[in-house]
Amino acid sequence: MGEAKDPIPSPTDAELAILRVLWRRGPSTVREVHEALSTRRPTGYTTALKLMQIMAEKGLVLRDEARRTHVYHPRISAEAVERGLVRDLLDRVFDGAADRLVLRALGAGRVTRDEAAKIRALLDEIEGGDAS
Repeated sequence: MGEAKDPIPSPTDAELAILRVLWRRGPSTVREVHEALSTRRPTGYTTALKLMQIMAEKGLVLRDEARRTHVYHPRISAEAVERGLVRDLLDRVFDGAADRLVLRALGAGRVTRDEAAKIRALLDEIEGGDAS
């Protein structure tokens, strides 16, 4: 799945929940997405259908109409959405100060040993890039 070239709007909370299902399950019908969503909170089938139709219009998902039952595919990766949402949060809340964002994120919850190792490796990579 390639990244979209056109700017794609940030998903709403409900759209993000649908995208999470599609990222986890892969291409899915409305019924499959509805069933997955309903395990976490009651969601009407027609609500899921309408949201997915809107998401297709917005360019968040692609709809394959080759079969009688339409299959939806995410148009953008989880990583691209995360990057966009973090950039927005960084700009709107932290006035572009990445250090404050990271400090708040780390202070908000417990960091596992594995997560700490990944953070250290990223810091080492960033610091190594600055030294050259």
